Amino acid sequence: MSAASPGVAKNAASKRQAPKRTARQTVSLYDEPGPKTRRNIRIWSAVVILLLVGMVVAGLIQFGSKGQLDAAKWTPFLSWPVWEYLLVGLWGTIQAAALVAVLGGFFGLFLALGRLSRIRPIRWVSTAYIEIARTIPVLLLIYLMLFGLPQLGLNFPLIWKLVIPLTIANSAAFAEIIRAGILGLPSGQREAGISLGMSEAQTTRLIVLPQALRFVTPSLVTQLVSLVKDTSLGYIVAFTELLYRGQVLSSFNHLLIQTFVVVTLIYLVFNGTLSTVAARLRARPSKRSIRKPDAQEPAPIVGTPVLD
Repeated sequence: MSAASPGVAKNAASKRQAPKRTARQTVSLYDEPGPKTRRNIRIWSAVVILLLVGMVVAGLIQFGSKGQLDAAKWTPFLSWPVWEYLLVGLWGTIQAAALVAVLGGFFGLFLALGRLSRIRPIRWVSTAYIEIARTIPVLLLIYLMLFGLPQLGLNFPLIWKLVIPLTIANSAAFAEIIRAGILGLPSGQREAGISLGMSEAQTTRLIVLPQALRFVTPSLVTQLVSLVKDTSLGYIVAFTELLYRGQVLSSFNHLLIQTFVVVTLIYLVFNGTLSTVAARLRARPSKRSIRKPDAQEPAPIVGTPVLD
């Protein structure tokens, strides 16, 4: 056997010893903005921030000229009894929002599946409910629960006079979010399940819904932020939530502006936390990657000996 040239042996050895490179392809649900769009986003973000800062400064100057920034008017909010009173209202807000989120998500799931059903009566009823519930103001539903149903002998507890109208409205919103997630999945997911011998129900429950709910989780959390703000309508039915507690407290200490500034800050912290969670969840699918098969090692050239 003839000896191989040093160059050929070196190249062959380097090919075998070189680490295998794995190609990755990033999958994103949204198109990445181009340079012009990113520049416009930065410009408008700076403009909005400057406007907000200007509004805050102008408000502080106006408050200071009216004596609303005096220390004596803010000192009461450094005491624990005041915060305990407001936190009880925050707990009522959380309770109402949690009930509406659970009930609205449960009914919204079935409404989404009903609107996508192949059975026409179910699809028509689900579509009619969603469209009607999205157009009726929540305040009108609350008034119906407060003044209409008691005349018919149906008088619910205070919390349910708020939860039921919000559930009616938010179940339609949750249904549309879930339906968008289902329609956004590739049709091959359902076809793959059916080809494996699964029924339509099994494919939907085991393949379609888990992926759809994963992708729409950020939108569901964002809807939860809107839901928390809607619970402030509980003051109409005298339900103990944050805004109602703020109204009672302001009428007691005669510090209207200071009380509602503190209530606003509590809403900002709570809803800001939920918005941060939604942003983090929205960023997670974009980091998902698909691993391509490793490239096979090139076959040695015939007639060229390879030395170990």
